[in-house]
Amino acid sequence: MPEAKVFTMEGKESGTVSLAPSLFDVEINLNCLRESLHQYLANQRLGTACAKTRHFVSGGGHKPWRQKGTGRARAGSNRSPLWRGGAVLFGPLPRSYHKKINKKKRRIALCSALTTFAREGRVFILQDFQLEKPKAKTVVSLLKGVGAEGKSLIIAEKPERNFYLSCRNLPDVTILPTENMSIYDLLDHDNLILTQTALKKLEELMG
Repeated sequence: MPEAKVFTMEGKESGTVSLAPSLFDVEINLNCLRESLHQYLANQRLGTACAKTRHFVSGGGHKPWRQKGTGRARAGSNRSPLWRGGAVLFGPLPRSYHKKINKKKRRIALCSALTTFAREGRVFILQDFQLEKPKAKTVVSLLKGVGAEGKSLIIAEKPERNFYLSCRNLPDVTILPTENMSIYDLLDHDNLILTQTALKKLEELMG
């Protein structure tokens, strides 16, 4: 059964905790990871890019010159894509990039990412605490104490206000409630730090 070290807010180790095998010890499925990540990124796109085709460009209501006898090439409109100020040929139009993925695949992808963290020893459990006032130095000393190098994702059931304010200005720290954790957040960070309450909530949601 996978285990993770438990730390106090001061960054001192206070024991270990067993992690649910159904979440942190599964077969890693790279296909589901890729598909879930692509779905997340596609759903972030607004799809508002738009260029004016001949249908939308104003002007061009009459023929610039007669068909024959001028020595110039034939032209039917001064809003042709060939003309300066004319329409855009095959330009982008508003569209939806929304993709769907079934719940089973999404769960497999999340469990695969969590398993990767656990096997590499990058899951840290934080004892529940209460900060008297926001202080970024407290979070920095915590990360140094647990040995979290690189970008760290902190998952808290209901992020305490002072703790949230302490993490907000740190460039390599992201703090999220349990329900907002996504596959992108997991893959974009090097370390995963969960409070004890958040760990229980995660096991309830996905167990």
